Amino acid sequence: MKFFVSCAKGLEYLLADELLALGLPRATATIAGVNAEGELRDAQRVVLWSRLASRVLWPLAEFDCPDEGSLYQGVLAMPWETHLDAELTLAVDAHVSGDAITHARFAAQRIKDAVVDRLRGQGLERPSVNVELPDVRINLSLRKGRATISIDLGGGSLHRRGWRLAQNDAPLKENLAAAVLLRAGWPKIHAEGGGLLDPMCGGGTLLIEGALMAADVAPGLQRYADPSATARPSMAGLSTRPPSRWRGFDQAQWRELVAEARERERVGRAALKQVIHGSDLDPQAIRAARQNAEEAGVGQAIWFGVRDVADLQVPPQETGCVVCNPPYDERLAADAALYRRLGEALKRTVPQWRASLLCGNAELAFATGLRARRTYQLFNGAIECTLIVCDPIAVAGRADDGQPRELSEGAQMVANRLRKNLKKFKSWRARENVSCFRAYDADLPEYAAAIDVYQEDGGKRRTFLHVQEYAAPATIPDADVRRRRNELLAAAREVFEVPAEQVALKSRERGKGGSKYGRFEQRGEFILVRENETLLRVNLFDYLDTGLFLDHRPLRRHMAAQARGKRFLNLFCYTGVASVEAAVAGAAATTSVDLSGTYLQWCADNLALNGMGGSRHQLVQADAIQWLEAEQGQYDVIFCDPPTFSNSARAEDFDVQREQLRLLRAAVARLAPGGVLYFSNNFRRFKLEENAIAGFARCREISARTIGPDFERNARIHRAWELQRLE
Repeated sequence: MKFFVSCAKGLEYLLADELLALGLPRATATIAGVNAEGELRDAQRVVLWSRLASRVLWPLAEFDCPDEGSLYQGVLAMPWETHLDAELTLAVDAHVSGDAITHARFAAQRIKDAVVDRLRGQGLERPSVNVELPDVRINLSLRKGRATISIDLGGGSLHRRGWRLAQNDAPLKENLAAAVLLRAGWPKIHAEGGGLLDPMCGGGTLLIEGALMAADVAPGLQRYADPSATARPSMAGLSTRPPSRWRGFDQAQWRELVAEARERERVGRAALKQVIHGSDLDPQAIRAARQNAEEAGVGQAIWFGVRDVADLQVPPQETGCVVCNPPYDERLAADAALYRRLGEALKRTVPQWRASLLCGNAELAFATGLRARRTYQLFNGAIECTLIVCDPIAVAGRADDGQPRELSEGAQMVANRLRKNLKKFKSWRARENVSCFRAYDADLPEYAAAIDVYQEDGGKRRTFLHVQEYAAPATIPDADVRRRRNELLAAAREVFEVPAEQVALKSRERGKGGSKYGRFEQRGEFILVRENETLLRVNLFDYLDTGLFLDHRPLRRHMAAQARGKRFLNLFCYTGVASVEAAVAGAAATTSVDLSGTYLQWCADNLALNGMGGSRHQLVQADAIQWLEAEQGQYDVIFCDPPTFSNSARAEDFDVQREQLRLLRAAVARLAPGGVLYFSNNFRRFKLEENAIAGFARCREISARTIGPDFERNARIHRAWELQRLE
């Protein structure tokens, strides 16, 4: 059975690993959660044991939902009399996207109405609503016109552990705290006798979560503790209520899982030692932390003290890890000087320890003076944060005074511009979930290069840079060219904190046949990235291009949405990214045409990566114009992005300026009634023969709509037109 486990953005791959460790046969990360497979017992184990999950959603039904009437009828048709008893209370959570239904609260109300009407129609009493602690919690996910109705097996957000009595101004969610600890490697460090330190512990969330993790206490044991019970959570006899009274919930299996967890808790708490230390400058925060630790049953395992970070003392353990969530949001002023003092204190007291620090943003992380070995983007609620992992703390490529290693004046200029661009793009990238983008495009004329960022969509979550150096004028001495190249690379590596092996440099050189890239590596290394909810394979080192033209991102998104339920044709398809995104968005069929067998295989791999393939998604190795002139089929959406020129030995020579009318006439002829052709190319001197085209198609330029914010500095990166056949 397939089910969905949700989590905060940024935790997807950690959660997938956790679910596999819990025994699930399959767990695949997606946006804000994991698509899991397993039996109901597996899902109930996740409810009890997952430290990272937000919710566990067990699907009951899925149906097309173009409007609110379809939603009501779809839910009304479900056999609710087999799922819940009339005397039970219920609540409905709704998450909607798209144009069908835009108001989540309205959708939740319609679902509740349909459930009540169904039970009344069966001669049963209507259930009551309890939004805080319902017996059964129903979940709606409405996406791309498809509604999924699920049971929330945990009965609510799983980040609530049940021990929090008091909190400081900005508490950290427990599942995010677990992620910080796991990135620090705390379970392994504890098993080896190491310590845990939080020098700004606030209400103690990180330390309490770390103690419960070390004691092997299931997160759900206290969350589902009977509220009428007066026993301490450390007592193994504490009764535990079921998280859901949905009729399909296996109560006997739940009791077995709880009994097993209680035994593990008994053994783990008995072995727990005081190797955990926390301090904070605020006495009130320390009082709250102590109360919370006592309620969680780990008060004896954690030392708390009132102390400024500058007065941090050396812990008794020789090895260990530091976890910390310094202040950063709108309620707690983000002070770069405080981050600097934190970094200095850690290098002074625990230089050989590991650190996992959840900072407000990349700038504040940089202010610590520590060099991150790994950097992750996480979300604390709606706030995007930067998690840096330093291992060890003192070896960071920094001077002893905590200042960054000095860059040359030119390199510092490039670094400043990169940071400015990253700040400019931050809200756009978060809003549109952009992980591959252009960060720099010859913004400083002396440093003429483009820097593209590719963030790996996999367990390692590495950041790669693709640097394309533009040809320098012949009047520039070679020594200056090399110096500027090295300064540019030094700045990029400093800002993005990446090792040299994750930087692909391609220098544009002048050759007899025109411009070309030289000095390709042959690493055979593909990485997975995500664009518009689609997984893609890219190769940054071996080829002229990476397999993903970043400048077409907005146009691909638009075409994918338009192709839903329709026939999509991709001419000169390259690695088939537009075809794959259309397929993922729900295109009825795709056809991808290219002369290169290598590119078509790449396209096939991209389709397979997203679970697509078969007869609905055709790959055609052919000359695009010749194929068009012989083809008889019709297509609703056509994408045509030809090269400027081609002199392949397997086809006629092609020049986009010369062949445009023949190409466009043949492509427009393949449009179905009401269909649309998107034509694009990046030949800067290209002139569209508008008068001739007007004889067979309506045509308008849409270039401005197809350029993303990261390419606004180079708005002529490509031009694009929309064509429709004259009826």
